[in-house]
Amino acid sequence: MYAYNLFRSTQQDGLVCAVPEERSVPAFVTGPQWQFGGRLDMGELPLGFDRQAAMTGVRFNGYYLFASFPKNAMHL
Repeated sequence: MYAYNLFRSTQQDGLVCAVPEERSVPAFVTGPQWQFGGRLDMGELPLGFDRQAAMTGVRFNGYYLFASFPKNAMHL
């Protein structure tokens, strides 16, 4: 399993880019609309993170892009 560096969109879209530590960071997350969001070592996963999708995304793209939402968000 990978340990990931997380990059969060500064927009209100909830997008997160997970990049395995041994991979290069994609150019799009170096822009001003993204910020470093910490390290994920596969302990407690963010809501919206899918391990199988992450493995597939990394295999084809080098990163995994997903939507994450606060666990305490109101459900409508």
